[in-house]
Amino acid sequence: MFSVEPSGYYAFLKRKPGKREISNASLDTKVVSLFKKHHGRYGATRLTGDLHDMGERCGIKRVANRLKHLGLKAKAKKKFKVTTDSKHTLPVAPNLLDRNFTSTASNQKWVGDISAP
Repeated sequence: MFSVEPSGYYAFLKRKPGKREISNASLDTKVVSLFKKHHGRYGATRLTGDLHDMGERCGIKRVANRLKHLGLKAKAKKKFKVTTDSKHTLPVAPNLLDRNFTSTASNQKWVGDISAP
């Protein structure tokens, strides 16, 4: 189908991995361990910096290609969203209990909590 001689096919099967393939396998183990160490938050740029600190010689593009090959994608940090606006001009409900939660009978004082669990 591909016009490959049987001897060429069997020679391909017996061929030992090249320098780049061995180097990529070594780099992949380091990239995966660093990626897991940083909980998937580091991308190619920061991983390359860490690899340089470890003494590994590689570029950002190579690390990015290895990440893509391994199917790893860095998670972006969630953006901070302000949910409280205390400088509003809306009326504020009066504090009727003033932290006095004792009562003489049931159903006299009702309180609630809006905080998240």
